[in-house]
Amino acid sequence: MRVVITIIGHDQVGIVAMVSTALAQHSVNILDINQNIINGFFNMVMIADMAGAGISLKDLQQLLKAKAEPMGLEIKVQHEDIFKIMHTV
Repeated sequence: MRVVITIIGHDQVGIVAMVSTALAQHSVNILDINQNIINGFFNMVMIADMAGAGISLKDLQQLLKAKAEPMGLEIKVQHEDIFKIMHTV
């Protein structure tokens, strides 16, 4: 199962490290990353594979949300199919 992870917030040290460490700890494989920083605003989209993950999608969503809050970030984790449907015009 592939997921799309979006991270938005003010740029600061440790965002990429926090997300990638959390994913690695649960055997979620990062397949692709796109990152932009515009006028101090951080935006990143990751595609990740949860085929060998030691965590459910729901638990991953809750984990990353909890880690994002103290940093003032918004992190969303969506199944790839849901993301595609939501972003199809």
